[in-house]
Amino acid sequence: MNEMRKVDRIQTGDELERCPFPIPYGWFCVHYSHEIEPGEIKVEKAFGKEWVLFRGEDGAVGMTDPFCPHLGAHLGHGGKMQGNNIQCPFHNWEFDNEGWCKKIPYGKVMPGIARKKPILKALPIVEKYGMIFVWYHPEDAAPMWELPVIPEFEDPEGHVEVKYHMWDIGTCIQEIGENSVDTPHLKFLHGAPMIPSVEASAEGPIWNYDIMEGYIYGTGYGPGVNATRHCRGDVKMLMFALSTPTDAEMTRTRMAFTWKKYDEGSEDMATATHLYHHSIGEAEGEESKGFESVDMIVWDNKKYRPKPLLCDGDGPIMKWREYMKQFYVGMDENDPAIAS
Repeated sequence: MNEMRKVDRIQTGDELERCPFPIPYGWFCVHYSHEIEPGEIKVEKAFGKEWVLFRGEDGAVGMTDPFCPHLGAHLGHGGKMQGNNIQCPFHNWEFDNEGWCKKIPYGKVMPGIARKKPILKALPIVEKYGMIFVWYHPEDAAPMWELPVIPEFEDPEGHVEVKYHMWDIGTCIQEIGENSVDTPHLKFLHGAPMIPSVEASAEGPIWNYDIMEGYIYGTGYGPGVNATRHCRGDVKMLMFALSTPTDAEMTRTRMAFTWKKYDEGSEDMATATHLYHHSIGEAEGEESKGFESVDMIVWDNKKYRPKPLLCDGDGPIMKWREYMKQFYVGMDENDPAIAS
């Protein structure tokens, strides 16, 4: 893919920033379901601030601002679950997972605003496929698209038990996702035997890419959710990649893997299992390297070049960057740290 562009001047490292973007909006996974039990409260760092994540006795999950609307006590430090409500440790006010005040133990009259609407900021939340997703938007806009249907997760009996992983990566989502179209790095960083072809397209929040005509193909549903299949012949292995901004320069990436229950001991099962081990950098007997051992070294230390010096062998990097722009609110496209 030829994306050669005229560049009149190469910026020095002192002029560059690591992650000059706002935190994007979209659906993001903030926890695996099995990691939080009914009655449990957790303090989570995401989107540049703290939140409380909690599960009620009925199993429903909430993720809210951690500071009580009453006098500002932190609900995650000393707070308790009372049934399905989170209780403030300071004066025992209770709130449900949508942010409504449900009880003031010593008050006779609920404050007027609390009778009309939620007073504790709560993020829209969906628990699906053993994962907890929240919708984040810096201006609190309602969800603009739905989470995808993933056929492999719809048929748990026909697929192996899901393998869960998590990594903290020292860069922003845009830099991580750019790898999906930067195929030359597969040869020179990962040790692949060749530079594969890649095709990519975008339509609204959906991003599709195909490496080497179906060898690896994926669909992104906004910046935080990506379903990728690694294929060898008729064998497919799902890598469900979920990246969530911790802050502007740190991303927590979760990956869930599964594949069809091929016959035990069969060549197909061995192939699918090898694809999984390769993806997490634990495959034996091969020279190519998984992302944890090589990509993270680059991501943790690189700076973003808004005016990259591209050559005729580079993939559709600028198409990816144009796709990502839609998820930023308040971004100044004329800022020299961002403009491309």
